[in-house]
Amino acid sequence: MTDRNAATLLEVTGLKVHFPIRTGLLRRATGLIRAVDGVSFAIEAAETFALVGESGCGKSTTGYAVLGMIAPTGGRIDFLGSDLTQLDRAALRRAQRDMQIIFQDPYSSLDPKMPVGESIGEPLAARGLLSGAALAARVAEVLELVGLQAAHARRYPHEFSGGQRQRIVIARALALQPKLIVCDEPVSALDVSIRSQILNLLIRLQRELGVAYLFISHDLAVVRHVSDRVAVMYLGRIVEQAPTERLFAAPAHPYTQALLSAILLPDPAAQRARRAIILQGDLPSPAAPPSGCAFRTRCPLAQKICAESTPVLRDVASAHRVACHLVGD
Repeated sequence: MTDRNAATLLEVTGLKVHFPIRTGLLRRATGLIRAVDGVSFAIEAAETFALVGESGCGKSTTGYAVLGMIAPTGGRIDFLGSDLTQLDRAALRRAQRDMQIIFQDPYSSLDPKMPVGESIGEPLAARGLLSGAALAARVAEVLELVGLQAAHARRYPHEFSGGQRQRIVIARALALQPKLIVCDEPVSALDVSIRSQILNLLIRLQRELGVAYLFISHDLAVVRHVSDRVAVMYLGRIVEQAPTERLFAAPAHPYTQALLSAILLPDPAAQRARRAIILQGDLPSPAAPPSGCAFRTRCPLAQKICAESTPVLRDVASAHRVACHLVGD
């Protein structure tokens, strides 16, 4: 799926997104929610890079910050050679033409009062790129690209199934011919029978158009099917990053091991023989993260050093990085 010799499309360095906690009548800031706290990764052209983790780990916030939908607190977001965090509003808007998003819920992603053709063409019309017959032709082109018909442009969202609506949302994301699409849980709201169709569609579109995906999901089985590389997030930080097959074959971080142990195996005998790792306790609050390693309060292997020092990502194999004091011990 990816050309490893391709140029870097997106490079995120030390990204932080902190939200103030405001209380009282005067709404004074009394603390911070560290939703994203020093995340770094890069995405190559025509690559699928996945961010995975539990709800509340910061993966969607990371995607929104990359798109400019949320202002970062710190760090760099280099896209096509420009640091998006340093651009003025007009320059950022121009850069955003090459980035689009597919949201989780296809039912709330479309205006129910607007024909789907208008929804798909809206980004082009709003930017003054196409109008009239040329706009209609582009809408018909992207509809057919996602497996629908040009005549569907005149219909309204309620006339389509959930899977068809998600195809329409994908068509809208493709209208501007972006180089990067953030896929925020793009199949989690769909019936299981439809998910594989949408995933295979995304894979085909990537192969044909060369678009890159930042694929955000909590479903590791889905991530294994579509991604080239995976980063595992926990409480606003990346704790492990590796090529997909390497991560699934040899997970090194205790958190990653626990996540993978929860995936059902197709072989009943193998499933019975495997020991599930049950994490104790809940995800800590990003407003008051534990000292040292944030995972230590739930880690069955935690030792004294885990409370005293925050682990940093380090290489444990080729292209495989882990933030854990105990890896290799």
